[in-house]
Amino acid sequence: MDNVTAQKIDGQVKWFDPVKGFGFVVAENGGPDILLHANVLRNFGQSSVADGAQIELLAQETQRGVQAVEILSISAPVTSDDSSLAEIDEFDTGTLDDIPLEPARVKWFDKGKGFGFANIFGREEDVFIHVEVLRRQGLAELQPGEALALRVVEGQRGLMAAQVCPWENATKETS
Repeated sequence: MDNVTAQKIDGQVKWFDPVKGFGFVVAENGGPDILLHANVLRNFGQSSVADGAQIELLAQETQRGVQAVEILSISAPVTSDDSSLAEIDEFDTGTLDDIPLEPARVKWFDKGKGFGFANIFGREEDVFIHVEVLRRQGLAELQPGEALALRVVEGQRGLMAAQVCPWENATKETS
């Protein structure tokens, strides 16, 4: 990557398809769509990103158009649907920050159903993950076996993820 020619851009994810391995970002200041390849997203520690997520990245002009070369930050879409989880909404951001991030692996996740489960290392119980919790972190879906960090709360039906973060966040928090 040649950061000398890379330009910092703020934008919004137009769409991203993890199966195809790419998507596009629309820059806030206009211009052509920016190609976002899955490898660039993986280098940031994520395997997916929600449509509409706010993104800050470095991009370069190539023979095939403008392409993202590094992601600097991703935040949840500005608008979110009203189907948020009431149990999670009870926790304010400060309260969630007091809950430690725990290392976990995705057991399975079905975007169509809107949920899935993960296992925290050293625990037997499954942790429920709702798609809305992913969207709040700027994620769109998860892949089986994917490593991540969870803030877990006790819900009415058992353990549930209140926050899902890239694996690197757990390692940064503990060091």
